[in-house]
Amino acid sequence: MVAGGVPFPMLSDAGGKVGSVYGVYDGEAGVETRGRFLIDPDGLIQAYEVLTPPVGRNVSESIRQIQAFQLVRESKGTQATPSGWRPGKPTLKPGIDLVGNVWKEWKTQLAFD
Repeated sequence: MVAGGVPFPMLSDAGGKVGSVYGVYDGEAGVETRGRFLIDPDGLIQAYEVLTPPVGRNVSESIRQIQAFQLVRESKGTQATPSGWRPGKPTLKPGIDLVGNVWKEWKTQLAFD
């Protein structure tokens, strides 16, 4: 990785082969729309975002999401990350008690931020 670069692999697909597989290649225009796919070590797509060309992407949010997916994977699903979660911030414990009560957990956590 180059200093100041993105700390994860990125793909360029000039011929549109990969973009066609993921449904982001516009054959008429001969270009791909802006697509971001987070693929886990097992090859499963965990998240994706497709934007039209005039709208920019947020690399910081992509990195935050990668960190959240890594934490959830490492915890084997015993932790969940609320919206906007950052490393070092509280996580949620998935379970039936959380259903319909996420707002209570967030309210408690916001009091400590």
